[in-house]
Amino acid sequence: MKLILTQEVTGLGSSGDTVEVKGGYGRNYLLPRGLAIKATRGAEKQVDSLRRARAAREVRSLDEAQALAGSLSGLTVRVPARAGDGGRLFGRVTTADVAAAVTAAGGPELDRRRIDLPSSIKTTGQHTVTVRVHPEVTTQLVIDVVAA
Repeated sequence: MKLILTQEVTGLGSSGDTVEVKGGYGRNYLLPRGLAIKATRGAEKQVDSLRRARAAREVRSLDEAQALAGSLSGLTVRVPARAGDGGRLFGRVTTADVAAAVTAAGGPELDRRRIDLPSSIKTTGQHTVTVRVHPEVTTQLVIDVVAA
């Protein structure tokens, strides 16, 4: 099944990419969630607007991405979360929480889809997350989850 991605899908591609996937994956996952549209002649025109929007969102150059990664690595990020006795959280820390905490700590505004959590963060303490700044540049960010 040939589809055009409308959003970034990890391991598959970015918005505006034309991909070939198995029928069930396309019908049952990508299309119902709005992550892709069927590749038709009319949809090809939409690809141009998706690519332009992606180019505006992306970091312009590799040098800028490396500078951004350097600024992120030296940043101290505290994520407040509700916790019970023993440091166990009520719920978990999400990528949106991490993105908001980076902005609050004086860092750049990050897209939550570019943040990879190693697993569900359900305890207080220090955790390491990966931030994909550019397709060729990734950086590790240490976050400190504190009880609020």
